[in-house]
Amino acid sequence: MVDMTNNIISGEIPPELGYLSSLKLTNNHSPLPLPGIDVDFSYNNLKGPIPDGFPASSLIGNKDVCSDNWYIQTGLKFQPCPAHDHIVLGNLLVIVLPVLISLIMAFLLCLRHIFLETKNKDTKATATTKNGDLFSIWNYDGSIAYEDIIRAIEDFDMKYCIGTGAYGSVYKAQLPSGKVVAVKKLHGFEAEVPAFDESFRNEVKVLSEIKHRHIVKLHGFCLHKRIMFLVYEYMEKGSLFSVLFDDVEAMELDWKKRVNIVKVLRDISASNILINSEWQPSVGDFGTARFLSLDSSNRTIVAGTIGYIAPELAYTMVVSEKCDVYSFGVVALETLMGSHPKELLSSLQSASTDNGITLCEILDQRLPQPTMSVLLDIVRVAIVAFACLNPNPSSRPTMK
Repeated sequence: MVDMTNNIISGEIPPELGYLSSLKLTNNHSPLPLPGIDVDFSYNNLKGPIPDGFPASSLIGNKDVCSDNWYIQTGLKFQPCPAHDHIVLGNLLVIVLPVLISLIMAFLLCLRHIFLETKNKDTKATATTKNGDLFSIWNYDGSIAYEDIIRAIEDFDMKYCIGTGAYGSVYKAQLPSGKVVAVKKLHGFEAEVPAFDESFRNEVKVLSEIKHRHIVKLHGFCLHKRIMFLVYEYMEKGSLFSVLFDDVEAMELDWKKRVNIVKVLRDISASNILINSEWQPSVGDFGTARFLSLDSSNRTIVAGTIGYIAPELAYTMVVSEKCDVYSFGVVALETLMGSHPKELLSSLQSASTDNGITLCEILDQRLPQPTMSVLLDIVRVAIVAFACLNPNPSSRPTMK
């Protein structure tokens, strides 16, 4: 008998061991033949089921050895073998569980990253300055911050100022991202009104949500104890007024472009009409008079630009749609003439109905004579413009 007990033999019991009937040691240089030898593997570290036909008594003391034979289990104190599907499930869990845990961890990390990014953008989009004043940006990429704007224009240095109007001064700000925005610094007298803050925010919020390709986009605002400003999209060519005033750019603004500008406008002075790099017009300061004059029902000062205000406002003080129609007529005529029609407006207010004015006399002389393809449109613009300038408000057309 070969005794292989207590040899720390480990591993699965090979099934072939059950077919072992004897052990032969051939070619061993022994001068005598050896008889068949029984093998004892007791008290090792073997594991697994006892092969069929193998003497269970030769595997005593291997704690992980099991048997499906009830007699062997009870007689020799072997544990029952687990079911096969349990083994497969256990092996599967060993493989799948770490992968599943890794995927869950990766998913949680992604969620955390998205949360932090969103929180960061929200912080930038609606931030509070060091003095506790509100700064908000809507409908933008979230990359604008109060400090970026102030730094870009060096705390409103005049060298960045590109225009001044009735409601404030406009500054060109190039942000760290390379984007350019227009920052309109508003007159701050209204900030002293207690109810102004909330009304201002509500009005600007509504205006920022307006989406129209011919209205300059309002991105947001800053309401500060010492300063208020609005953040607009930047219009490269500036105002229609500045283009008409400059001979070089006025020449580039040909008849076709001028007719296009008149076609899309509603409001309402050459300074409020801004032009982008593609010569497409948009109305600036849209609704600004409303939130800067929140208590306008008690005011006696008419909001508007001198030279574009309807004459009846001088004595009625009642603002109506016909006032906007008159302003539109002034802008339309100014676009054709290339300058503000001051003297012509005065003559139109006179009692005489026949001023003897011809179209050729009023057209901008800096441009060549219009071709036939655009002449009809120019005539139509002129007819509408003069109709809008009728001294009698009720005789003016509607904006429809």
